[in-house]
Amino acid sequence: MSKTVLVCCGTGCLANGSKKVAGAFRQLLAGTDHQVECVVKETGCNGFCENGPLVQILPDDITYYKVQVQDVGEIVEKTILAGAPVERLLYKNDAGQRVRSQQENPFYAPQMKVALRNIGKIEPSSVEDYMAHGGYRALKKALTMTGEEIVRELEASGLRGRGGAGFPTGTKWRSAMELERFPKYVACNGDEGDPGAFMDRSILEGDPHSVLEGMAICALAIRAEEGFLYIRDEYGLAVHNVQEAIAQAEARGILGEHILGSDRRLKLSVVRGGGAFVCGESTALMASVEGRVGEPRAKYIRSVQRGLWDCPTVLNNVETLANVPVILEHGGAEFAKLGTERSKGTKVFALVGKVKRTGLVEVPMGATLRHLIYDIGGGVKGNRPFKAVQTGGPSGGCIPADMLDLPVDFDTLKARGAMMGSGGMIVMDDRSCMVEVARYYIKFLSEESCGKCTPCREGLRHMLAILTDICEGRGQESDLELLEQLCDTLEDASLCALGKSAPNPVRTTLKYFRDEYEAHIKEHRCPAGVCTALTRFVINPDKCVGCGACQRACPAGVISGSGKKVPRVIDNTRCIVCGSCREACRFDAVEAKGRAGL
Repeated sequence: MSKTVLVCCGTGCLANGSKKVAGAFRQLLAGTDHQVECVVKETGCNGFCENGPLVQILPDDITYYKVQVQDVGEIVEKTILAGAPVERLLYKNDAGQRVRSQQENPFYAPQMKVALRNIGKIEPSSVEDYMAHGGYRALKKALTMTGEEIVRELEASGLRGRGGAGFPTGTKWRSAMELERFPKYVACNGDEGDPGAFMDRSILEGDPHSVLEGMAICALAIRAEEGFLYIRDEYGLAVHNVQEAIAQAEARGILGEHILGSDRRLKLSVVRGGGAFVCGESTALMASVEGRVGEPRAKYIRSVQRGLWDCPTVLNNVETLANVPVILEHGGAEFAKLGTERSKGTKVFALVGKVKRTGLVEVPMGATLRHLIYDIGGGVKGNRPFKAVQTGGPSGGCIPADMLDLPVDFDTLKARGAMMGSGGMIVMDDRSCMVEVARYYIKFLSEESCGKCTPCREGLRHMLAILTDICEGRGQESDLELLEQLCDTLEDASLCALGKSAPNPVRTTLKYFRDEYEAHIKEHRCPAGVCTALTRFVINPDKCVGCGACQRACPAGVISGSGKKVPRVIDNTRCIVCGSCREACRFDAVEAKGRAGL
């Protein structure tokens, strides 16, 4: 009998000791006299990071969660040798029942994995494992096709760039293919800098060969012989796994001087990111690859015409490239069956924030926000009211609760003032202050602006100053009109997409949550109880049961009262407004009030 133990060794699970778990399996199985032949594999991220380390046993199709080294012996004895599950390590679904397989897990069951198809199933360090799962078949097929035939399949697929702009991939490839200027280059944008986003990271770490294969197919189509993978410098594991994958592919003759024995060549190299968010912008990225300061340039001439070293360059996002082998192997028409009329295929999202089940999810384009947040994410933590979801990274917009049934695709989100972006999705509950959310993202963008153009550099600083004043109680009613004017100026006059899209969080919060801005300015009150200058916490005696949880949580020791059923009292003259008492209270007895009259 043969069995396989898949241990998730993505970044999240590694931080929780999954490497030691894998080592314990190998050590114990090597020293056990049994009739079961067992292979232990260290895979990429399974996506359900908060429940790691994850261990999957095949062919039993049993997945265990939060596995520790001390659990390994029991798993070997009961599951690998006897075929019985270890109940306490199984996932408990919404009904409180333990489920064995990922297909029964409410986090995984509704998903459809295309870009993430191999992650969690293969060892990223093994080209043989990738090929055993169909890897490089599409590249072999591409060698029998003309560039025109390859591009036609991409056009038929309707694949749009997954990095944020949503530009049709086939159109971009055709533009480069038809140019008779050489050399040409292919490039991969792995400079994922959005707070809370880890989609590209997981693909580069867990399935690097899928990205290399996508780049190689692109190179064949446009007749390029060199390419670069620009990977965020902080992604150490991703850089290591991609470099190792390139070395393996070259050793097997898949890349290098003779692609799979043909007369075509392709040299791929890794370039570590420059540490700036703006380097995710295409022209800034290319400047950084060339060794120059990562600053954008005006795009009246596209990179596909004049990119790296002023030569035609096709730059695609990690997720975009991971889809390419699937499209070429199964046909563009098959891929186009997924998604909506103008947004084809699937999309990977990093679902984080105030949601019960956080992690990496992949669903067909057009899935609703409600499906993502409630069906897959399990709803809002603590069953609190859902308030908003911020999509598309720092330059994305905030979508309110009355739009929960909005389909998630490029055009629908854009029409509501938001954007798909690279796929970050941050869920917020009623205790999230939308003014502070806008201030946070503008602060991030202000710090990350390269400063090359005045509208972005000065506009973001001025916008940040206004939002800070509002959050700290110095806001004026005229500030709202001024913010709207600044949004228009940044969008119209900024040089690159960082400045042009920066107004989105301000615009959408002003549009959908204007009452919160007005409460900050007119009433000197933060309805969510987040802005400390405008908030004081009081304990409602009608709700307080005297459990003392708030007292134990208070770091300043300013809550008085003793005995059960005796309401507690906060000394607001000494309270530091940290909110720990409110988070600890299970009865909603701690309420946020304005500071007027304090």
